Amino acid sequence: MTRTRTTRLRRPLLAGTTAVAAMAVTAGLVAATSEPAKAATGPKLSLIAATDSITLTSWKEEPGVYLDLGTYLTAEGTPFELKVTRKSYKDPVTATQTVYEGGKAKSKVLPKGTVKDFAGLPGFAEITVTDKAGKKVLGRTEDFCPNNASGRVRPDAPATSKYPESCPTNPFTLGSVWGVEKGWAANTYAGSYSDSVKLAAGTYTAKIAVAKKYRDLFGIANKPATVKVTVQERSYEDEDGAAEPASLAASAGKHAGHGAAHQAPAAHAGHGPGHAPTPAQAGAPVTSGATPSYNVGHGPLKAAPPALPWALKKKEQAARSMRVGDTGGQTDGSRKAPALQPLAKRPAGKAAVPDVPKPDLRSLPAYGIVISDGEKDIPGKDYLAFSANVWNAGPAQLVVDGFRSPGKAKMDAYQYFYDAKGKQVGYTPTGTMEWDPRPGHVHWHFTDFASYRLLKADKKEAVRSGKEAFCLANTDAIDYTVKNANWHPFNTDLSTACGEENSISVREVLDVGSGDTYSQDLPGQSFDITDLPNGTYYIQVLANPEKRLKETSVDNNSALRKIVLGGKPDKRTVTVPPHDLVNAN
Repeated sequence: MTRTRTTRLRRPLLAGTTAVAAMAVTAGLVAATSEPAKAATGPKLSLIAATDSITLTSWKEEPGVYLDLGTYLTAEGTPFELKVTRKSYKDPVTATQTVYEGGKAKSKVLPKGTVKDFAGLPGFAEITVTDKAGKKVLGRTEDFCPNNASGRVRPDAPATSKYPESCPTNPFTLGSVWGVEKGWAANTYAGSYSDSVKLAAGTYTAKIAVAKKYRDLFGIANKPATVKVTVQERSYEDEDGAAEPASLAASAGKHAGHGAAHQAPAAHAGHGPGHAPTPAQAGAPVTSGATPSYNVGHGPLKAAPPALPWALKKKEQAARSMRVGDTGGQTDGSRKAPALQPLAKRPAGKAAVPDVPKPDLRSLPAYGIVISDGEKDIPGKDYLAFSANVWNAGPAQLVVDGFRSPGKAKMDAYQYFYDAKGKQVGYTPTGTMEWDPRPGHVHWHFTDFASYRLLKADKKEAVRSGKEAFCLANTDAIDYTVKNANWHPFNTDLSTACGEENSISVREVLDVGSGDTYSQDLPGQSFDITDLPNGTYYIQVLANPEKRLKETSVDNNSALRKIVLGGKPDKRTVTVPPHDLVNAN
């Protein structure tokens, strides 16, 4: 049971970056090429080091270095693929490996306890650091997400990886797919799941090995990698005005967690006046973000640790915002993806809802639940802030287009339907879209996508959130094992999906397997509990409250999360009991 009191809920970052390609990948087993029948075999896995020496920086004002040592797990012969699932929140997380027998994919159940959550293989890499005299100064283990920052290790490998770009962080994830494509390699560094370590300036030797239980389980040779590590100590003051943008950009991207998938788009970082952190920028706590986000309210649970002090990042970002696209020696993700394209004109003909697959919107229980003072905007008030997610269990995308009549403030919204070949076969009116000019939003919101209510112990409504309009984005991978799940959703960044103030039309999409998290942390969105008595309540997350969107089923649109309010005025507390096996506030 978790008891939390805080004065401010910090805003989360995005869950992903623009995918390498906007392609749908069915979450089924992938068949290999035909070969003679033989015993089931998995891929040939090897641990390699990209370099035999690396330099890490320790800042005087914030001592510690992140052990991104440039070691990778490679897969040859066949891909390394794991499916990680749980039947319900009452069941533990389990994993199966895809192996091949006679050219056909088979599922191999891994031992119980191999995984404990959806963040990766626990204790996969074992790291030992010794000083110049050969004395051991550090020993630790790192979890491994096979979807980490990846790249090809040979030119004839597949041009793109079919696997997702990160491991989920949402506590209510139901299913995930992890993989290293054949001929590819995945970084073993745990990224945002890893803590910094204290190492004095000097030269060290790091030995990185795969833990024996994983060597035995996956047939990995016992061949540790050795990397010479130079730790240099620097000061924020030394860097003031001295560093070139390109070098800063290279450093800034270094600790991006599981690849770039945990970074907010550089061109939009820092938006939202009044929310800039102090110069010594801290890493993110488990249930919130670390920096101002262009996508206010959206995001996953865990952000990447900062690589630079905030003062330097602001300078670098300012310089970077003057250009668009990657440049020589710089691939920091500042290239902006094209917008999702709506149809060129309003649909013509009679509206119809055909008998074809439709999306299935489902709500997750609320999480990230804390007491907030509304960021001191309203003295003497207590608010209950929380995060909520509505996801699409499929088997079809949710596609909504907005069309604006010249001079009108709102757009008319339409839901589209497609047959098995992707041909549009119908549409229906489904409400409106409205422009939100507030800092951190500045995009078009689709109305009545979800609603949030605080229910009393008898399940009758006590308070309703004012939040009801949304810009749809695939911020969280909730279950990539459902039929037609898209492992590379396109609009993970709102800047690619939600239009401009002068837009004539907008397309918003929620892909199969993904959900959109919103953090209700502002007055009007969070629940005003100032005058509510202490006791038991339920946070209700309700998808498609007016049933305007056409779905596979509307019977699973509501989710409840039990909480207990306590404390005194201006010192309220909230106790969040576990939701079955999920013990996350």
